[in-house]
Amino acid sequence: MGDFENIIFEKDGGIAYITLNRPKALNAVNTRMRDELYEVLPSIKDDPDVKVAIVKGAGDRAFSAGADISEFGTVPSMAIGREIRWERDLWGMFLSVQKPLIAAIGGFALGAGIEMAMCCDIRIASDDSQFGLPEANLGMVPTAGGSQTMPRFVLKGWVSEIVFTADRIDAQKALHIGLINQVVPRDQLLNKANETARRIMSNDANALECAKAAIVRGLDMPLSQGLEMEQRLAAALTSERKTS
Repeated sequence: MGDFENIIFEKDGGIAYITLNRPKALNAVNTRMRDELYEVLPSIKDDPDVKVAIVKGAGDRAFSAGADISEFGTVPSMAIGREIRWERDLWGMFLSVQKPLIAAIGGFALGAGIEMAMCCDIRIASDDSQFGLPEANLGMVPTAGGSQTMPRFVLKGWVSEIVFTADRIDAQKALHIGLINQVVPRDQLLNKANETARRIMSNDANALECAKAAIVRGLDMPLSQGLEMEQRLAAALTSERKTS
């Protein structure tokens, strides 16, 4: 794996850490960061030593303030820009990781920042964090899945308000509407993420993978098909235990 400029990748005791590392730019997602994330996520998928991954932001101001608007208009055309995003579907890559992903959110999580966090399974936020999808204020719509992923956690009315007003919400409101799982003091954020990761790792890795598949894939199925899939996964685990 090559050297990274805009992220830090570390492993410790079964936990992989991805740190968005552009603190002076509020960890805004530029093209280089996208490419680096796209490179590192498969290593999490394929590394048997990694059981859980934590995504966090460098510095004390932001998880990520969204896409780097200084790059807007720098690609030769919108068509080429869409082609690049299609070929390197970062958000699809996040969603394809079969292991549990935890977002440790401190400070701003806006636009692509909150969209990245919504591609994780669990979101833990500091009490000073702020969330929003500001695209409408820029004459845009969410382009990293926000209009599709947020309704999977939050009631439609809340999603509409967040998207249409482009206003920010604080951590307590985000917790109230179901956008995040926990709120902790800033100085406890990483400890809580680590504690949650270790609690997850105490369970069977194959069971966790099957459980994630059931939850993620089941959202797009009728209930009857989801229940059938759950039974198939449970049977496969039982069979695996008997033959091991």
